[in-house]
Amino acid sequence: MIAQSLSAKILAALWALIASLLAPLLPLYLRRRVAKGKEIAERLAERQGHGAARPSGRLVWCHAASNGETLSLLPLLEALAKQDPALSFLVTTGTVTSARLLEQRLSPELALRTQHRFLPLDVPRWVARFLEAWRPDLAVIVESELWPNTLAAAGRQGVPLALINARMSARSARTWGWAPGFARALLGRFALILAQTESDAARFSALAGRPVPCWGNLKYAAPPLPADPVELARLTSAWAGRPVWLAASTHPGEDEIILAAHRLLALDHPGLLTVIVPRHPPRGPDIAALAGDLPIARRSAGQEAGPGVAVYVADTLGELGLFYRLARVALIGGSLVPHGGQNPLEAARLGCPIISGPHHFNFGEIITRLRAAHAFVETPDGPGAAKALAGNIARLLSDPTAGQAMAAAAGALAQDQAGLPGRIATSLLPLIRPAR
Repeated sequence: MIAQSLSAKILAALWALIASLLAPLLPLYLRRRVAKGKEIAERLAERQGHGAARPSGRLVWCHAASNGETLSLLPLLEALAKQDPALSFLVTTGTVTSARLLEQRLSPELALRTQHRFLPLDVPRWVARFLEAWRPDLAVIVESELWPNTLAAAGRQGVPLALINARMSARSARTWGWAPGFARALLGRFALILAQTESDAARFSALAGRPVPCWGNLKYAAPPLPADPVELARLTSAWAGRPVWLAASTHPGEDEIILAAHRLLALDHPGLLTVIVPRHPPRGPDIAALAGDLPIARRSAGQEAGPGVAVYVADTLGELGLFYRLARVALIGGSLVPHGGQNPLEAARLGCPIISGPHHFNFGEIITRLRAAHAFVETPDGPGAAKALAGNIARLLSDPTAGQAMAAAAGALAQDQAGLPGRIATSLLPLIRPAR
């Protein structure tokens, strides 16, 4: 035990030293990310801990790395705000898309009490600057972002820490297992850890050396994705009578399969419209180039999916809820390639029948439950992927009753943890530091 403790201290000191030595090079790294659209030039100072504007009263800092974590956080913020109307919130994220998503999804009332900043990189003096300026009374980390220098700085400043909806893959657990003392010391900083699945709970328990409960998955409690009602009515009218299917949140390597499936489907489904929503909107032009001679339109370019258009690339942000409502079946992206899949519950909440490829390990527990409820169709990858995908889509387009039954089963499953945000909020409130 003494050896593990000493090893943990050495690794923590080494991490802090390496981060400090790399700090002069990180501004160049950030500028390169700006050029790729992954950072906002005017807000780069936030990555070094600048830009604090702390409100008076008690402040809860919540960190959500990207889009999925941000969506999981929203119902928890609402529950915390309801249980304690005096709280203010700081939300940090690590991506431009999640920042925009937060801005779009916050209710007007909650937006008045919430500020967003980009998380500082894990450099000791940068995270110290951030925490000294904001002085949060509680820090809530969503899912899996464990930055050693940030957690150490929070500990030095006496900020209570909670890790909620915690997720750890078997691969990550094996990696942390190479430094068990370091992992235990890191997780020991959290006053509360709540895992999102029983498998995650077992991994965290083994690493933390203490019981870690699983209360459920906040992804089940997220609200339905929104849609502009005027645009929904317009496209419903414009696409009336056309069979429409959706490829949602696609990743590189999937679009070729989707386009090939469209060509096969179009032989038996006149007027077929395939809607592709890339996970990252800047890929829109690349997808259009893959379409070859297929008539295609891009939403970001203001083009319409009229009767002569076969493929509509919806390369915009925050409109996935619109297309789930318009489609008769949806392929969940990130599952035909080894990315791990995107959240199938988003489709389930909106009554859209679900097809997934075999690579859904990011949502393994959810997929297991969907499979048990006969609430989705799995389609293979590999050389015959396009033909198999086209066959699965054709069956659901041709048999709306089967698709509706499948969607109803998925929808019921997606609603079974509606009370979880309130329960987690109740457990977090006692951790908040008293007013100073």
